[in-house]
Order: sequence, then structure tokens, then C-alpha cells
Amino acid sequence: MSKKEDSLSTPIRLLLIDDEVGYVNVLSNRLSKRNFVVGKATSGTEAFQILRRRDFDVAILDLKMEDMDGIEILKILKKMAPELVVIMLTGHGSAEAAREGIKQGAYDYLTKPCELNDLVKKIKEAYDRRSGDPIVE
Repeated sequence: MSKKEDSLSTPIRLLLIDDEVGYVNVLSNRLSKRNFVVGKATSGTEAFQILRRRDFDVAILDLKMEDMDGIEILKILKKMAPELVVIMLTGHGSAEAAREGIKQGAYDYLTKPCELNDLVKKIKEAYDRRSGDPIVE
């Protein structure tokens, strides 16, 4: 089976990292209905613990977290799992921080709140980039 065929049949394993518990739960439910396998972390520390136990393809990381700065979380994630593709979520006016995240190894960023379809598209692009397949629009 080719990577492309495998990526169509295997759900993308997604780790959501955001300290807004309600947001994480709602987003997790919505993405699960779209055939993503979703892990949830509401702190950087929790994300590291989960990543030690399970593998993920893509992470969605909020830049503004209570326990740790999102850039610091990103740096540790990339050391723990260099193949993990990270998409950052940032509030309005935080584009500079998001650009810093890309310098630190993040794939891309979206402004929060974002449309679910835009997020799903970005996750699939990130997953395709991870697997080495070309992005098909």
C-alpha cells in the first residue's frame, strides 16, 4: 500500500494543546466526527506526558497557555518528536509570535478563532507534508 492510500484509510492522529478546556472539548468532538483520532492536553506538561505514551501525526498548539509559553512548548515537542507537525493557533495581534514559532519548527499558524473547515484543511496539508506526499488542492 502506498503512503497516499494509507493516509486515506488511516485516521490522522491529532493532539490538541490548549488551556481553554471547553474549546478543547468542543474542537475534539467536532474533529472526531471527521475521522480524526484526537488526544487532548490542557497544559504543556500534560501534552508532554501524553506524547510519551502515544504517537501523533499533527499537533494543534495554542500560543497563549497558562503554564508555559507556546514557543517553549513547541521547542520541547520538536525535541521529543521531531517528525510531529505542529500548527499553532494564535489570537488576533499575535502574528509576530506565530512567525517566531515557524522559525522554531512549526508548520504554520491559524488565527483563533478559525473556521473548522480551514483548520481541517490545514491539518490535512500538514499531514501530507509530514508523509512526504505532495499537497493536492
